Amino acid sequence: MNKTTPVWTRMEPQSPCVNICVIHPQEGICVGCYRSLAEIAGWAGMSIEARQAVLDELPARKPRLKKRRGGRGGRRDD
Repeated sequence: MNKTTPVWTRMEPQSPCVNICVIHPQEGICVGCYRSLAEIAGWAGMSIEARQAVLDELPARKPRLKKRRGGRGGRRDD
């Protein structure tokens, strides 16, 4: 056996979970991995193609979770 080859590998996309499991109340996506509750709950049953499609969408979701500004600017609706 080749020492660089893992004994057990999976040929499917890994979960993007980073163990920061908090759903943003307005956006409805996890603040850690940017998946929706439905995507998180259904991950194990998704096909490889469906998982990859979700992974491909995640970078575009990150800007939806802007950090709140402090002070008066933090209360502005923009």
